[in-house]
Amino acid sequence: MPREIIRHNAIYMQVADQLAQAIKGGEYEPGSQLPSETELMKTYGISRPTARSAVSELRNMGLVESRHGRGSFVRPQTAPASTLARTITRSGKRYDVPELEEKEQPGVTRIHVLGTHAELLQRREEDADDAFSTDHLMTDPETGTRICHRVIIPMNVASEAPALAEAPDAPVTDLYAHLADAGHSLTWQEFVTARTPLPDEREVLGLTDASPILITYRITYGNDNQPLMCEELHTAAARSRLAYRITPEKAPAKRPRRSQG
Repeated sequence: MPREIIRHNAIYMQVADQLAQAIKGGEYEPGSQLPSETELMKTYGISRPTARSAVSELRNMGLVESRHGRGSFVRPQTAPASTLARTITRSGKRYDVPELEEKEQPGVTRIHVLGTHAELLQRREEDADDAFSTDHLMTDPETGTRICHRVIIPMNVASEAPALAEAPDAPVTDLYAHLADAGHSLTWQEFVTARTPLPDEREVLGLTDASPILITYRITYGNDNQPLMCEELHTAAARSRLAYRITPEKAPAKRPRRSQG
């Protein structure tokens, strides 16, 4: 007899929630195989696309992993998620960010600014602006979660602050200080998205399946709101949460309405 489903939310979400509770309650042990799509269809009285979406949602929750040709399996219980504080503090001319451990020596390459980076840095792709790109592999010292951190500095920005060109792989707090020394008053804005990882990203981040990754783009702005630098961070969505300190801004003044007539 099919299990009861209350039809007020998306059906696949209700199925995923029931399966998640069963996993957390020990009905399905770590490493055990989840029922097949056909078995889920019979158990819950649902269609195959709904069963497939429910399993996909469990993958997004980080509870199961799919193995090609074998089915879906309950993932081992992982360490608590890393809380990555995305704050910047300032003391005089010194900037500070929460510390992460450098896993290996960073690599510096020269690239063209394209795609999302061109959009956020307000560059035209057809101009093919050059930039320094530095890749850091970091870990959260408390949980060991892997984090990829890329810094992109356009060449014309580096030319304004020679210290940037000399050491684009310096700690990001030093990069901020060099930009400030060049006469910029710095502000920041961060953009957050998520997607399925590419094969090389899965390997670097230590992922065992195609669970989504979190991606942040932090743009450093200088005088006249000029984008100076882009930081891109990748980490496993199921193992991480981002924490921001919100400072209220003054609401923009309302324009007086024009009288009609």
